[in-house]
Amino acid sequence: MADKYAVIGNPVEHSLSPAIHAEFARATGQDIVYGKILAPLDGFRAAAFRFRDEGGKGLNVTLPFKHEAWHLAGQRSGFALAASAVNTLTFHGAEVIGDNTDGIGLVRDLTQNLRVPLRGRRVLLMGAGGASFGVVEPLLREQPELMVVANRTLEKAITLVGHFGQFQHYAAQGLVARSYEALAGSQFDLVINATSAGLANAMPPLPTGIFAPGAMAYDMVYAKRTPFMAFAQEQGARVSDGLGMLVEQAAEAFFIWRGVYPETRAAMAMLRRQMPK
Repeated sequence: MADKYAVIGNPVEHSLSPAIHAEFARATGQDIVYGKILAPLDGFRAAAFRFRDEGGKGLNVTLPFKHEAWHLAGQRSGFALAASAVNTLTFHGAEVIGDNTDGIGLVRDLTQNLRVPLRGRRVLLMGAGGASFGVVEPLLREQPELMVVANRTLEKAITLVGHFGQFQHYAAQGLVARSYEALAGSQFDLVINATSAGLANAMPPLPTGIFAPGAMAYDMVYAKRTPFMAFAQEQGARVSDGLGMLVEQAAEAFFIWRGVYPETRAAMAMLRRQMPK
């Protein structure tokens, strides 16, 4: 009998995870079924345990439940420890193990697929919400020169920086919080948009001149050209959406569950073909 997995969230109908994991299973010969669970906003815990009690082996967790999943996990491993967010749950009997693969997915997409080096580079991360919490530690462990967190509400950026203070030594010039206004006159080799502004066809208030020569502008939103990407391209930067991050974080979850690491290029090519032109 095939092992059961699913993605859980609210909303969840748009999720590409079933298609990604079906491709991984096909390519690796793994016998799994993978579905979607729409959990009530106040019913994540009950829905997750119901899935487990019905024989489910693992869940990918999407918005808005990643923080609740962190609390649900009796054991946390990897980058989930510091992130205070879990996007991958594994069930071993009554034991619930939580991982966070978002940051691994981002780093792999940047370094392996896009050939963007991180060591010794100046990195700007926009946003101080859950998406940023999931990627700060993995980015810092790549040893950038400097990592700046910018947010409309500076206090939230300061809180995030304080939360990850134990890791800031990985960056030669540390991890710092700044307002968008304070970015004027600075340049960065990599600018990552971890806000949801692109979903509303908006963008953070970046000053012009922020991109260093040859810089990469990366938007975690996928399947659309966001105002941030258009702005960055006009400023001469390379641009990428977050589809590669989505696939790479799914590959890490698949490995956690199955012990087999799938090749990701075929899944990315399949999804790109399905995207609106």
